Amino acid sequence: MRTIMFIATVIAVIAVSVWAYQENYRTQRMISETETLERQIGNAQARLAVLRAEWAYLNRPDRLRDLAEINYDDLQLLPLRPDQFGIVEQVGYPEDDVMEGIENATEVLADEVRP
Repeated sequence: MRTIMFIATVIAVIAVSVWAYQENYRTQRMISETETLERQIGNAQARLAVLRAEWAYLNRPDRLRDLAEINYDDLQLLPLRPDQFGIVEQVGYPEDDVMEGIENATEVLADEVRP
């Protein structure tokens, strides 16, 4: 009986060792993947910052004004006049029953999303 317990204990120790070995390598792989993803996120954020800076640079009002003046004939742009803008009374707002339906639908969706 003592021999059987000794063999069972040795087998259990070997099984636990194999499991711990596999978990160690799985953990190392996940850490490596996480570091890779964090690096990619950092690179993407840096690229996004550069793109935002370029966008701000290209959309400078003085630059756009100069481009509009240079391409005035090709674009056939006209200066803005006050009569080109509408007034608030001309805006077609949705009726109250439509708005209530939208509010009810958003409440139902919000209730479904909540755990």
